Amino acid sequence: MTENQTDTAAPTQWGSPRSKTLTWFDPAVTAASLIELSGLDAMRAVADGTVAPPPIAAHFAFTIESVESGAVVFTCVPDESAYNPIGMVHGGLVCTLLDTVIGCAVHTTLPPRVGYTSIELKVNYLRPVHSDGGALTARGWVVKPGRRVAFAEGSVIDGDGKLVATASGSCLIMTP
Repeated sequence: MTENQTDTAAPTQWGSPRSKTLTWFDPAVTAASLIELSGLDAMRAVADGTVAPPPIAAHFAFTIESVESGAVVFTCVPDESAYNPIGMVHGGLVCTLLDTVIGCAVHTTLPPRVGYTSIELKVNYLRPVHSDGGALTARGWVVKPGRRVAFAEGSVIDGDGKLVATASGSCLIMTP
């Protein structure tokens, strides 16, 4: 049980129930705060706490470690609330982390008022992830920026420095 999880009722045949409380900020306020900034400045504002992070960051405890033009590094410490039925962290968390770093790396290359959205993501899972494996570190980098489509890649390593997943993806660039 992690520090934000508590027993909430008597044990059942499944063990003691647990809960997790999430707190996030209005994503519309964050979006409005970032629209006039370049993607690089927007990502830096979220990283330094000037602007609230998006709700997905609270849900999976994503933290921005570094931001530069065309590249980002995020960390995530998964807990058992992300487990699948076979006792390991669900691949969807790792996939979401990779989609995030790929998209955010692309975002750092965009001017103000230009958005992006993922249009393709290919993930390769290389080893299982467990909540006792320490922080996951995800890196995303742009391979080819573009006016209509940008291409990026990402990787995730566990707390022991072992590569657990890689990804390649593309993002549609949306101009006003």
